[in-house]
Amino acid sequence: MTELVQTLIFGILIGGVYALMATGLTLTFGVMKIVNMAQGAFLIVSTYLCYALWQHFGLDPILAAFLVMVPMAALGLVVYKLVIERLERIDPGLTIVATFALALIAEAFLALIWGPDQKTTTPAYFNQAIHLGPLVIPRAQFYGCLLAIVITVVLQVAIKRTWLGRAITAASENPEGARLIGVEPARVGAWIFAIATGSTAFGGAALSFLYQFTPDTQDFWLGLALSVVIVGGLGSVPGAFAAGLLLGLAEALTTTYVSVRWATAVPTLLILVVLTIRPQGLFTRTTRQDAGS
Repeated sequence: MTELVQTLIFGILIGGVYALMATGLTLTFGVMKIVNMAQGAFLIVSTYLCYALWQHFGLDPILAAFLVMVPMAALGLVVYKLVIERLERIDPGLTIVATFALALIAEAFLALIWGPDQKTTTPAYFNQAIHLGPLVIPRAQFYGCLLAIVITVVLQVAIKRTWLGRAITAASENPEGARLIGVEPARVGAWIFAIATGSTAFGGAALSFLYQFTPDTQDFWLGLALSVVIVGGLGSVPGAFAAGLLLGLAEALTTTYVSVRWATAVPTLLILVVLTIRPQGLFTRTTRQDAGS
């Protein structure tokens, strides 16, 4: 029984981190209908920036995320204005090719600066744990999951309660109607892309102390984020969080009771099952009337 509870704890903690990694893609893919193939690269860029602040200034990665968020959001705004917005007018499908090219450029740029060797951060809580009787809760995973909860709540409140959130909902559901009430979809799109890119700072912070990373790991994290978004439902921030937990639990249970070799197949199997029984995602409505539902 203790083994099962411990496995569930690990699954929930890692699942929360997975959800955090997918937050930005949930907004761009689900709300803007843009498959941003550079999202994994943006995540790894954020990870390296958090690593650099930790290495050179001793700044905790989670605190570093608040600094990294600003240049990453600015990068997202520039990419949207110079690449995404222009290509959408020509052919939206070109954005997939363009963002894939950006991912390759970012990967090469990171390899040039930091090299191909694995990196990680080791903050004070890196090897610490909370003990509850026979149960062990690693502090690093706990902080990563807590960060995911905070970001999910903040984004959901912003989508539901702020003018920008209502503008995002209006522009995603009915662009023409949004223009009639003074909401310009292109401007809203720029905000969404900036927020989505800026949010990678927090995923990058968690990634920096939970995993070893190299420039080419962006492919893995992009694939995992896509899995979370597809399972949770396009445009659903709470859905992405729930899907991350589901993925983490499935992976942890598979590792403990089946084989660690099968754990890597869990995201693919979940996608196949979800696309078969509920193509719109497990945690969103078919009509997607609310982009933040």
